This record gives sequence, C-alpha cells and structure tokens, in this order.
Amino acid sequence: MQALVIDDSRAMRRILRGIVEKMGFEVIEAGDGKEALEQLANATNVEMALVDWNMPVMNGIEFVKAVRADSQYERIKLVMVTTETEPAQMARALMAGVDEFVMKPFSPEMLTEKLKYIGVAGL
Repeated sequence: MQALVIDDSRAMRRILRGIVEKMGFEVIEAGDGKEALEQLANATNVEMALVDWNMPVMNGIEFVKAVRADSQYERIKLVMVTTETEPAQMARALMAGVDEFVMKPFSPEMLTEKLKYIGVAGL
C-alpha cells in the first residue's frame, strides 16, 4: 500500500510521511502536482494522496482534476491538506474531486480520523 504525499514544503512532507508510515503505508513524495503525476504514473499501488493546495508548477486543485480525469486512478482517495478554509474554496476542491480536507495546522490524530472516515485501508 502506497501513499503519495504532495507538498512544496519538505518539512510538511516529512511530518505527513511520519504519520502515514505509522499507518503501514509506503510513502512516495512529490514537491508539486506535476512531479506527483509523474510519480503516480510509475507507482503500482497508490491508495491515497495527501495534497497541498498552494504549490508551484501545478497546484493541488490542478492535480486533483488531472487525477479525477483519468479513470485508472478512480479508486485513489484524495485528501487536501491546506490552510485554505474559505467555504467557496472548499466547495471548489470538492467539485474538483477531493474526498476530504485536513486543515493546517493539524494533529496526527486529526489526520488519522479523516482517513478512517473516508475508508482508507491500513487503519
């Protein structure tokens, strides 16, 4: 089972990696959406992606739309990990295809609960 962690902050990727590795996931990292799509194409068993919203090159919404447009990735759970809390922005992300939101700052327990809620295996 693999988890894709996408964030332009190396520190945030390290935090997210630590949480999901404890849940039994092998973690693949990417610094932006474009790199994440390349990682996804080479991966074999990605079950979920934790996606930052604001990134250079390709942002989180663009990544979510690209993944949702490709039927081979339809089973992947997408969780937006973001500082964006405005309802209109959240609605935009939901329409793009995210399964859940985790607001920064967050606790490991908060992230784990959200993942259980959307039925991510390994929990």
